[in-house]
Amino acid sequence: MTYTFCELNRNTVGGLFAISTEMGGVPHWMPFINVRNADEIAKRATQNGGKLLQGPSDVLAAGRSAVLVDPTGARAAIWEPKRHTGAALVGEAGAMCWNEIMTPDIAAAGRFYRAVFDWSSDLVDTSEDSSYTIFKAGTTMIGGMMARPPRLRDVPPNWLTYFGVTDCDASAVKVKELGGAFRQPPTDIPGIGRFAVCGDEEGAVFAIARFNPPAS
Repeated sequence: MTYTFCELNRNTVGGLFAISTEMGGVPHWMPFINVRNADEIAKRATQNGGKLLQGPSDVLAAGRSAVLVDPTGARAAIWEPKRHTGAALVGEAGAMCWNEIMTPDIAAAGRFYRAVFDWSSDLVDTSEDSSYTIFKAGTTMIGGMMARPPRLRDVPPNWLTYFGVTDCDASAVKVKELGGAFRQPPTDIPGIGRFAVCGDEEGAVFAIARFNPPAS
């Protein structure tokens, strides 16, 4: 297998590889969650209603990984670092800035991620269309969870990776120029920023976002 590291200013920000049949054969981005012990987390996942698609197994001397499926069907990977610690840059333009699960059962998903990773969760929005939860490790925000709205009932449960941009609209234009497509055109999130959900020319879905700077 050939593995390609994506770099920004000589910092690793992601990776690309040819997808296997075990991974479903559908192009996609998948978040890796750093853990201290991949075998222990994999065991917790199966004990709490999840499944293992792959591993735990060593990736040469770089680390140890596994791919999990939560009880609602969303996939994520875990990474026990050895020589490779993971993303060296996050939260900046050109790098991953957020991860978010969309699921039809936020109660089941919430129980799973809290039990497996010892995360806490705060329900921060209960709108008519959906709801939104923030996962935290201690005081650090790890990712978000939204209830799948009725209009997206045909979309399977999934984790969505966001990449930071300096100008959401300009980056969205570039997506189209490079053969991609919109799933959600550039849209304001009141008080938060502006985002768009895109797909590349092979169909892998990702989001771009420019978040407002924190209030001083």
